[in-house]
Amino acid sequence: MRLRTWAYFIAEAFKSIFRNGWMSLASVGVVIITLFLLGSFMLLNYNIAFLSSDIKSQIEVVAFLDEGVNRSQVDQLYLKITGFEEVEEAVFVSREDALQRLRAQMGEQGYLLEGYEDQGNNPLRDSFEVRTFVPEEVPELAGKIKQLSGVSRVDYGSEVLDRLFTVTRILNWVGVAFMIALGISATFLIANTIKLTVFTRRQEIMIMKMVGASDWFIRWPFVIEGLVLGLLGSLVPVAGLYFGYQYLVEWVNFNIPFLALMPTAEVFQFLLQTLFILGIGLGILGSSFSLRKFLKV
Repeated sequence: MRLRTWAYFIAEAFKSIFRNGWMSLASVGVVIITLFLLGSFMLLNYNIAFLSSDIKSQIEVVAFLDEGVNRSQVDQLYLKITGFEEVEEAVFVSREDALQRLRAQMGEQGYLLEGYEDQGNNPLRDSFEVRTFVPEEVPELAGKIKQLSGVSRVDYGSEVLDRLFTVTRILNWVGVAFMIALGISATFLIANTIKLTVFTRRQEIMIMKMVGASDWFIRWPFVIEGLVLGLLGSLVPVAGLYFGYQYLVEWVNFNIPFLALMPTAEVFQFLLQTLFILGIGLGILGSSFSLRKFLKV
C-alpha cells in the first residue's frame, strides 16, 4: 500500500476515536480495568513462584555420619555422594565447624556452649550438606544417601518439604487457570465494547462495501483504531502497576527485610512485554472480530 493510503487509514482511525469519544473512552476503560486486574494477579502469581523458588533453592539434605568415621571413610562417602546425578554440591561439615556455627547462631547465648569444645564433649556429629539441581529430587536423593555405609541418618525436613511442594503446585495451577479465565473474559469484554463502536458506523461500512471497497480497505482503520485503544488502555495499568509495585518493594524491604520479592527491573520488563502486547493484541482482535458481521453484505 502507498503511504497516502496508510495516512488515510490512520486519519480515519483517529477521526473515529474522537467522533465516538464516549465509546472510545469506554473501550479504553475496559482495557485498563481488565489489564490492571490481570497484571495484578500475574504479579502475585509470579511472586509466589519467585518466593517458592527461593525457598526451594535453600533446601538441602543433611547426612549425619556414624561415630568414629575416619578421614578415609569420609573421602569415600564424598565420592559416592557426589557421584549421584541429582547432586549439585556436597560440603563436609565437621563437628567442630558445626559447633562454631551453632554458637554464632545463638548470638549472646553462645556462652552456654562453653566446655563442649573439649575433645569428647562435642555432642554434634560430622555431616555432609548436599544440594540438588532440582529441589523436587531431594526425597529420592535422601533415600539413596541413607543407604550408604557410614551414614547414621539423613534430614531434609520431609513434612515441611512435602507440604511446600503441594501448596506451590496448587497455587501454580490455580494461578494459571485464573489468568487464562481472566484473559478470555478480557477478550470478550473488549471485543463487545468495540463492537458497539462499529455498530454505530454500520451504515457507513455497508455503503463503502456496496461501492466496491475491499474488506481490508474497510477493516484497516478499525484495526488501527483497536491498536490505538489497546495501547492507550495499556499505559495506565503498566504505569500504575510499576509504581505501585516499586512502592511495595520499598515498603517490604524496610518493614519485612527477610521477605524477598521479584526485583522491580524484572517486573517492569514483564509489564512491558506482557501488558503492552496483550492490550494491543486484544484491541486489534476486538476490532477484527467486531467487523465480521458488517462485512457480509
